[in-house]
Amino acid sequence: MEQFESYFEEGKALVLEYGTQFLMAILVLIIGIWVITRFTRVLERSVFNKLPDQTLASFLASGINIILKVLLVISVASMMGIETTSFVAILGAAGLAVGLALQGSLSNFAGGVMILIFRPFKVGDYLEAQSLQGVVKDIGIFVTTLETFDKRVLVLPNGPLANGNLINHTASAVRAVESSIGVSYSDDLQKAKAALEAVIQQDDRVLQDEGNVVAVVNLGDSSIDFLVRAFVKTEDYWSFYFDILPRLKSAVEEAGCTIPFPQQDVHLHQKAS
Repeated sequence: MEQFESYFEEGKALVLEYGTQFLMAILVLIIGIWVITRFTRVLERSVFNKLPDQTLASFLASGINIILKVLLVISVASMMGIETTSFVAILGAAGLAVGLALQGSLSNFAGGVMILIFRPFKVGDYLEAQSLQGVVKDIGIFVTTLETFDKRVLVLPNGPLANGNLINHTASAVRAVESSIGVSYSDDLQKAKAALEAVIQQDDRVLQDEGNVVAVVNLGDSSIDFLVRAFVKTEDYWSFYFDILPRLKSAVEEAGCTIPFPQQDVHLHQKAS
């Protein structure tokens, strides 16, 4: 009985000594989390939402929120008498273990940061990367989302995307549309060339001061092939791309030229009986 009373007194003393300290630490933690959450929301609405890139704004707000909460936990641990140096060491070791387990995710995170900093592309750009093509719909911290012309959704990890080769087809304000068309060896090449040049000279979408080209580039088995290269504004690329070939065909036919197709002469030899 006396031993039980001794344990009770010791427990009572511990509660009196550390109970208030523990309750204060819990109270500080709760209030601190509430203040940090409110602070980051106000910061996001008043400052970050004014940034041109909302992905970057969300990333900055989340980063500040996490950093402040980590500092709060360290402060609360110090209030409870825990050595902060040991606590920081434990957090560091835990962070290292998590980092090793999530190497791929951290690589994608770093890739997302690099994309946000260097801006190789933006939402709305037409991108070609990793043998895939599509319009950029969203740039996240870990992945970038593309949408193809047939409405498929492509999700690309930011790590390989930031470190690999990519083509941004809409980064320039001007793009070249290239087409080829062949005429017969018996046709007048000057007439054919003049007809093709007239097509691109009469189209308002073609930028006439960009060095457009109409030239013979190949002497094929069945035809003499012309290259037609016309420069247009990026927003006019696809409409001109799908429109140009039928117009080139009509132009050479109206000029009296023919578009040949591959053919072979077959000779039959009969043995004399």
